[in-house]
Amino acid sequence: MHKPVPDETVTSLHDLSAVDLIAGFKARQFTPSEVLEDVLSHVAVWEPRIKALYAFDPDGARATAKASTERWQKGEPMGPLDGVPVTIKDNIATKGVPVPLGAASVKLVPAPKDAPPAARLREAGAVIFSKTTMPDYGMLSSGLSSFHALARNPWDVSKNPGGSSAGAGAAGAAGYGPLHLGSDIGGSVRLPACWCGLVGLKPSLGRIPIDPPYVGRVAGPMTRTVDDAALMMSVLSKPDRRDGMSLPPDSIHWKALEKPVRKLRIGLMLNPGVGQTLEKDVRDVAVKAAKAFEEAGAVVTEVPAVMTREILDGLDNFWRARMWDDLSKLTPAERGKALPYIVDWAEAGAKLSGVDVIRGFNATMTIRAAVAKLFCDLDYLISPVSPVVNFPAEFASPVNDPARPFEHIAYTVAWNMSENPAVSINGGYDGKGFPIGVQIVGRRFDDLGVLAMAKAFEGLRGPQKPWPSPKT
Repeated sequence: MHKPVPDETVTSLHDLSAVDLIAGFKARQFTPSEVLEDVLSHVAVWEPRIKALYAFDPDGARATAKASTERWQKGEPMGPLDGVPVTIKDNIATKGVPVPLGAASVKLVPAPKDAPPAARLREAGAVIFSKTTMPDYGMLSSGLSSFHALARNPWDVSKNPGGSSAGAGAAGAAGYGPLHLGSDIGGSVRLPACWCGLVGLKPSLGRIPIDPPYVGRVAGPMTRTVDDAALMMSVLSKPDRRDGMSLPPDSIHWKALEKPVRKLRIGLMLNPGVGQTLEKDVRDVAVKAAKAFEEAGAVVTEVPAVMTREILDGLDNFWRARMWDDLSKLTPAERGKALPYIVDWAEAGAKLSGVDVIRGFNATMTIRAAVAKLFCDLDYLISPVSPVVNFPAEFASPVNDPARPFEHIAYTVAWNMSENPAVSINGGYDGKGFPIGVQIVGRRFDDLGVLAMAKAFEGLRGPQKPWPSPKT
């Protein structure tokens, strides 16, 4: 017999970590079906306000949870996530569900099969109860979309959750279960994690097989705790031959998160070299994080930026041309369904020369060289994630100007192009209690080390505010 479902005096089932859920299933304290029902009840209260979900499938999830409950009753779980509720970002294919990429201009065709990250989660027994929303083509750090309803931040619904993993960030902060899967090509996991108070890992390129693969594009976990991110990585990092850029299988012990900080060489990057001005509250949180590591015995040195105006503008040109290549294949009527911001931004790509575009792509090589040189003398790097604390829910980006679309990604995009692992973890709050993320970056392939540093920071950063409540 299972124990009674916890009452309001203790942690609700929807707020439990995946690690704790698995322990509870093993101990028969509660069942996957009970957990799912609690999550669904919580979603019903929050979702009208934050609009985080796409392809919400409570009935399908109930059938999956019921089968998981029966396995646990027999003591035969099918994998390390059996019975744990999970959401998956719109652009990561799940069999039978269309992949709109957040854009009304995309034709809705059911996906023929799961993409690698979704396949790994399903094989591990996860209860996939919904997809999550994203902006048009994933090219905005925003919850604004021509296809999905406007996603909002649970910490303050007048603010943006960030993007492009917008719904995932909002769902994680609101407590739609413990595990959420996003994707990141310039900051799209870390930025919403930063603005929503979550742990968001951008792994080394190829650590998590993905389909379709692309330069700098990765999938990554978005969770409330580092242990849950590590648990997801133990599943997501398994091989899949569909990704020609995936790394060889590696027997990483993802639970080995104990790491001595003493004598580690840590760089502190406060000046990103380009982009929006760093707000004082964000700077203070990053400096406090660096000092916490220094007091724990690390050697912290301020380091220069790797980004420049020329590099950021080059990436902008490359992405404009790439986006226009997609939009130019649509009829004018189809193209007119996309966000005007995206169309205005991409149309400039039609006017670029081939040399302009290849020069923009070559900025990725410049970044790789600069980052490799930087990490010759560093073990890890600490920086802000975003230069700003937050921005309005209705904005396409913090600057909200298609002529200056990427002024907010100077702290994040370099690590996509250099392929280094980087994690956002909450470091503190502004005066109104809004979360502010800190980024920890490691050498290529040191994904475990980056998570271990984030785990150490969980113990150094001090008390955290309660997660937002739909009652407030």
